[in-house]
Amino acid sequence: MRPTAIRPTVLRTVLATAAGALLLTSCGSGGVAFEPTDGAQRPDARASSADPTVLPGISGRLQQRIPDDTRQVVAVYGDGADRSTATVVLYTKDGDGWKRRADWPAHNGRKGWTPDHHENDKRSPVGVFTLTDAGGVLADPGPGGLPYTRSDAFAAPRTWAKSHWHDFDLVIAIDYNRVKGTPPNDPSRPEGQSKGGSIWLHLDHGSGTSGCVSLSEQGMRHLLRTLEPDQHPVVVMGDKASLRA
Repeated sequence: MRPTAIRPTVLRTVLATAAGALLLTSCGSGGVAFEPTDGAQRPDARASSADPTVLPGISGRLQQRIPDDTRQVVAVYGDGADRSTATVVLYTKDGDGWKRRADWPAHNGRKGWTPDHHENDKRSPVGVFTLTDAGGVLADPGPGGLPYTRSDAFAAPRTWAKSHWHDFDLVIAIDYNRVKGTPPNDPSRPEGQSKGGSIWLHLDHGSGTSGCVSLSEQGMRHLLRTLEPDQHPVVVMGDKASLRA
């Protein structure tokens, strides 16, 4: 559990509201709930049981990019380089190694994946990224979890299709081209606008996104209640072939 001082909710809400006018959304989705699936739908479940010190389906090259103190990994296994369907799996690490805790059907960029994401390419970035900040239109599902900013500024534009209106009710920022420790909708992009940004985990609307990863409301609530700053969570994401390479 993080101390209260980490979560200056009122200040973060004011900051998020001020940033709302500059909100840069990179994707969208909204929520049919799924229960975590059983082992029959786990990506490479045999590898998980064979060597618990290794994350299944993730190459040594990518595993080396996971910080030594990370004890929570959200793995996103894309079905193909040019496909928008995926599976999100939550792993936690203890003295016995990595353990699968839950998984959910998901979507990624509507055009698939890329190791070199740029603005408006409609592909999700492949890589390992930290998870430090969360927020959304709805109240914090807590207790516990990442620092959370509740603000109506997260609401998807009502010019979007109605099926997308609740995409950002619950959001976890993926630390791709953003400033850590700020609300997910902070528009700052340290590597420049053309590099893309506003890559989030958020609610699913049943099809591909503009670059984010989307899953059910049930899944998002589970992650928001489970991921903890002192566990140094990261997301490892990409199509299955890229993750193994």
